[in-house]
Amino acid sequence: MNPILTNNQFFVKEHVGIFKAANSYDILDLQSQGLLLECREPNLGFFTKIFRFTKYKTQTPFDIEVKDQAGQLVLRLTRGVSFFRSTVKVFDGNEMLVGKFRQKVFSLGGKLDVLDVNDQVICTVQGKLTSFDYKFLRSGEQIALVTKKWMGLGRELFTSADNYVISIEPTVAAQDGIRPMIVAAALCIDMVFAE
Repeated sequence: MNPILTNNQFFVKEHVGIFKAANSYDILDLQSQGLLLECREPNLGFFTKIFRFTKYKTQTPFDIEVKDQAGQLVLRLTRGVSFFRSTVKVFDGNEMLVGKFRQKVFSLGGKLDVLDVNDQVICTVQGKLTSFDYKFLRSGEQIALVTKKWMGLGRELFTSADNYVISIEPTVAAQDGIRPMIVAAALCIDMVFAE
């Protein structure tokens, strides 16, 4: 696991762009605001670009690469076309599957099951209907929180760019295999629920 993923707090900043089809995020250290990871979608197909400007945006496929400052792949999130429920695969820097997110179809506020490589549910990401908070729950205990950060009226009204804070509980061990999934969750939540 990349040492960056042992941090307990991250700030995820979506890039603002007019008529942008590809998703682009930076993951920063919450305290220093220093860049930790860059998240880009370099291989966006022609038809996907077109559909990103329609009401079907949340159903389009994506392939997001998360790289460190040296350009090394840390995580990769992929999803095919989504009709009723999304399943997002998460790979590590060696292109090994580390887990999946599977959307729950009928849930208020949004809900994802986090699956291991054997498709077993290891925890749940539960959203709230009244606010943009997503809790990671493992065996009924909250182990992380992904929350939307308000950036001001002008930005919120005139762009679709969202920012998130990821907070991982100190009780989650530094080498716990859930950490890559928690960091990937902010991107997944934005692509599946918020776009």
